[in-house]
Amino acid sequence: MKITRQKHAKKHLGFFRNNFGVREPYQILLDGTFCQAALRGRIQLRDQLPRYLMGETQLCTTRCVLKELETLGKELYGAKLIAQKCQVRNCRHVKSAVSGSECLLSMVEEGNPHHYFVATQQDQDLSVKVKKTPGIPLMFIIQNTMVLDRPSPRTVAFVKAVESGQLVSVHEKQSIKQLKEEQGLVRSREPRRKRKKKVGGPNPLSCLKKKKKAQDTKSPASEKKRKRKRIRNRSAPKVLPEQQGVEG
Repeated sequence: MKITRQKHAKKHLGFFRNNFGVREPYQILLDGTFCQAALRGRIQLRDQLPRYLMGETQLCTTRCVLKELETLGKELYGAKLIAQKCQVRNCRHVKSAVSGSECLLSMVEEGNPHHYFVATQQDQDLSVKVKKTPGIPLMFIIQNTMVLDRPSPRTVAFVKAVESGQLVSVHEKQSIKQLKEEQGLVRSREPRRKRKKKVGGPNPLSCLKKKKKAQDTKSPASEKKRKRKRIRNRSAPKVLPEQQGVEG
């Protein structure tokens, strides 16, 4: 029986891996009902989940699930201890917590980009909504054994539509976008780092003392006198000594 369950799990995992890009480590989102069922069935999730899925796993939950378990009281104290040992993933309900099922559904919206598995036991509303969304692996416990549910009809129909070329899967969209960013056709959403302005000192040229203009030693009055003298000398005729004797 155990070998048959693992064969089914391997088949279903291959389906999600090939069509939706699910990879190790498998991230399993737990709600309170699944933790309670594991406690009653004495299932060691950290040891048995990796063996069942034949790969590395990460047990995850949200703050809303922990808050819900706290409000339910002592009856679910053991389930709360199991959930507290899981990795807490950030959800969008920081200011006001919501129900665990609503929170887990918000974590797998928009095509389940983080490839979460949803593990629930008695929340039928959560299970039905998960099955309506393509590409979300669903887990539950039957007779104290964990089971990975087969792909839902909505998921199978989505894959067939992708194969026929009618739709493009989320995994393919991400691959196309990554290729475009590598080729420089699309700008990456990562914000550019602003360069810090260096605190510089004052401009060294502004610190220099201003040079005084060299004053001309020649005054304009002396230049005029020299010009006048030169003009007079040029206009007066020169008298030779021989001419002076003749005139006398």
